[in-house]
Amino acid sequence: MQTALFRPLSKEMLQITIPATEQWNPIEECFTNTKEQMLQLEYSLVSISKWEMKWHKPFLGREAKTQEETLDYVKCMTLTQNVNPSVYLNLTNSHMEKISQYIENPMTATWFRENKNRRSSREVVTSELIYYWMIALNIPFECQKWHLNRLLTLIRVCNEKNTSPKKMSKRQLMSRNRALNEARKKQWHSNG
Repeated sequence: MQTALFRPLSKEMLQITIPATEQWNPIEECFTNTKEQMLQLEYSLVSISKWEMKWHKPFLGREAKTQEETLDYVKCMTLTQNVNPSVYLNLTNSHMEKISQYIENPMTATWFRENKNRRSSREVVTSELIYYWMIALNIPFECQKWHLNRLLTLIRVCNEKNTSPKKMSKRQLMSRNRALNEARKKQWHSNG
């Protein structure tokens, strides 16, 4: 049954179904029914931009999100039109787990060998900074709708491919030249 509730719409989108419910409305003192609702969610630069516009803080920051902020981010991810806001109150822990798994999915086969000497950046990453990276690396704006992890991987690949290789130290250069000279001596059967 869970596969019917959580089916990926496309490789970069998540579709969840929120079942119909009956809830007590204390103001009108009656029960209200909500219909089953299918939500199409997209974790993208566009959804992060919407969220940051409202909350005025970086989504990708280290600060934990409140329940209200998290629920609002699910709203920002929603592509489905005309969703009754009360539907979001019916999201279960299971729904939230699936959404978290979707957000954490790398969406790519690319991986990086981590450099132990590489310092982690303390730069605060906001949607505008990611847009800047896209512009600087000539990444088309249609990629703003990609799964964010895939977009960030593309940005990192472009950045690493555009970075010139590190220059060798004098010691490394001398060692390399010594090895090349030894190989040439063997190849040409020479003493030097």
